[in-house]
Amino acid sequence: MPLISPLRNTLIFATCLLLPALSARADEKTEPPVPVRTVAPDVPSSFARSGSVGLVTISFQVDEKGSVQDPTIVKSSHAELEEPALTAIKKWRFKPAKKDGVAVSVHVTIPIKFNND
Repeated sequence: MPLISPLRNTLIFATCLLLPALSARADEKTEPPVPVRTVAPDVPSSFARSGSVGLVTISFQVDEKGSVQDPTIVKSSHAELEEPALTAIKKWRFKPAKKDGVAVSVHVTIPIKFNND
C-alpha cells in the first residue's frame, strides 16, 4: 500500500488546523510558529489493515528554538495510534513563534489524522 497519499493527507490536515488556530492570536502582535519540518507517523500494520480512520490530538510547547517540548495526548480514537503520533511529533521542527519580534515559547494543540486512502 503506498504511504504517500495517507502521509500527505495527515500533514495537510494537521497544518490546515494548526495555522488558523494560532493566527487567531494576531491581535497580540504574535506571529504563530510555522512548521518547517514535519514527519508523518508510522501507521501500525494492524490499524492499516482495519480500514479505519483514526484521530490523535496532541498538545505540546514549541520552544524559542522551534523544538517540540512535552508532547502529551489530549484525546485519541485508537490507543494503538498514540505512540506513533507522539514519536512523529517529537521530530517536527518549527520556525518559532514571535511576540513583538522576539522568539517565544507557545502552547500548541493539533490533531493528527490516520487514514487508509
